[in-house]
Amino acid sequence: MSETPEDHARHNARMKRMAEARARMQARRTLERGLLIVHTGNGKGKSSSAFGMAIRSLGWGMKVAILQYVKGKWETGERSFFEAYPDLLRFEVMGEGFTWDTQDRARDIAAARAAWERSKAMILDPEIDFVILDELNIVLRDDTLPYEEVLAFLRDRPLTKHICITGRGARPELLALADLVTEFGEVKHPYQAGFKAQKGVEY
Repeated sequence: MSETPEDHARHNARMKRMAEARARMQARRTLERGLLIVHTGNGKGKSSSAFGMAIRSLGWGMKVAILQYVKGKWETGERSFFEAYPDLLRFEVMGEGFTWDTQDRARDIAAARAAWERSKAMILDPEIDFVILDELNIVLRDDTLPYEEVLAFLRDRPLTKHICITGRGARPELLALADLVTEFGEVKHPYQAGFKAQKGVEY
């Protein structure tokens, strides 16, 4: 279908009105502070999205800390990448693996406690601008950490930095406290078709 000069003029006028409306909307948004962000849901990409925000922060010269609660000592592409930025990013793996790997409840609880104490230190560290607590939702869902203790600390957290919590099964109280919540939905996954985890895509 061919467009006429009148069609173009109507489109241009509509875009101008849209730009003016967006500018008015932006002018009303004046708040600025550290955000509490939650990535949850059964779909793939929760940690990957958080790591993307870490890269964005690095681009601005911000200091980032990433602490992994569950994944254990896996060799991953993101760890290899982030090792190139030791002055700006701390990447700490404190998980012992999934509970079906460890098969040791006491060990899981001890690992989660050590990771949470380290997380609190990172959040309270004035040198760090953005903290990613990868898979913390899983630990909370499994009651490996006292949920109310974690929630109370996050309620009283310093508002000078961003915090992103990832993992399936985020609990409703955490979702209510968060400033930004994204639920990742699974539509299709190669694992269901018999594929093993692919380097560069899964890890």
